Amino acid sequence: MLEHVLAALAPLREIQQAYIVTNARFADQFEAWLHTRGRTAPFSCTVVNDGTTDDTNKRGAIGDIDFVLQTQSVEDDLVIVAGDNLFSEPLDGFGEYCRSRNTPVLGVYDVGDLEQIKKYNAIATDAEGRITFFEEKPAHPSSTLTGIALYFYPRHTLPLIRQYIAEGNNTDQPGRLVQWMYPRTPFYTWRVPGRWFDIGSKETLEEADRLFRQWATEDTPP
Repeated sequence: MLEHVLAALAPLREIQQAYIVTNARFADQFEAWLHTRGRTAPFSCTVVNDGTTDDTNKRGAIGDIDFVLQTQSVEDDLVIVAGDNLFSEPLDGFGEYCRSRNTPVLGVYDVGDLEQIKKYNAIATDAEGRITFFEEKPAHPSSTLTGIALYFYPRHTLPLIRQYIAEGNNTDQPGRLVQWMYPRTPFYTWRVPGRWFDIGSKETLEEADRLFRQWATEDTPP
């Protein structure tokens, strides 16, 4: 999973450093990967142990972003990808779009099913792709377009992330940061090409594994 995510990001040559955030339970396993297979990663990687042990003390996805910003002294543009994402195509177009906008950008994908949207978020944009509406876990979605855990935050927006944390907002679901930020600063979207998988279950993992094996054999992902 991790290597597929890094491979999708490899065309973004501006990335100089990757921070792989995990908890205390799995940090040793990620460190072991870093010192073996991680040596061939497309850019330098650092494993960040957030020190948490279970759901009672977890920081949440946004909390982990803030933890990296503080402990690693990051003051640069951020590309953030959740580790349970799989992409059938590289994300070079995402890098090009972010460079052209220099504003926060959210990756979006059409899941084609209103019931699935209820597990994710509902989103609406204007003609230029700027977010005009965003709601986490909507009860009555009207569109099958959803924002996924692929984000770009240019360095000038880092104070907004710190403000979100300082105000005591929910630090768990990363989409909540988008929901809070888009009324405060222009926030654009980029459509993920090909197929996207949210590996949230054994069944989804098995489907992705089957398709990736098929594409590797045919060398022609859709």
